[in-house]
Amino acid sequence: MRFVVRKRRTAPTVIIVALIDVLIVLVIFLLVTTTFKQVPALKLTLPASNTGDLKPGVTDNPPLIVTIGSGDEGLRLGAENMPMTIAQVREEFLARAAKNPNLKVAIRADKAAPWGEVVAVMDAAKAAKITMMSAYTKQAVQP
Repeated sequence: MRFVVRKRRTAPTVIIVALIDVLIVLVIFLLVTTTFKQVPALKLTLPASNTGDLKPGVTDNPPLIVTIGSGDEGLRLGAENMPMTIAQVREEFLARAAKNPNLKVAIRADKAAPWGEVVAVMDAAKAAKITMMSAYTKQAVQP
């Protein structure tokens, strides 16, 4: 009688380094393709407007955004939402208007924001010779 000796096969090995490489590529792909949601620093309730520009076009000269919150939230300047006083806003307007004579200012004020602060920002813009100002609004509800 002949006995056949079977060779024991070794279990296939998983190459961990290759799996880690694939995992890193997937993580990089997900990070690159993910869009991040911008969380506003202030929660604003914009006033309604029937004639407001609903979808402003993209321009080469984007406006400088001044955010005016209600209560203690105060003034914030630019896309980076730097908290400022009205004197600092005035100085910033003067500095940026000197660099860019076609500077535009967009005021994003809460519906309950003090009107005095809105007027102070508009005065600061006029003092810096900024003539193009706009305000953010939301579309009014149609009855």
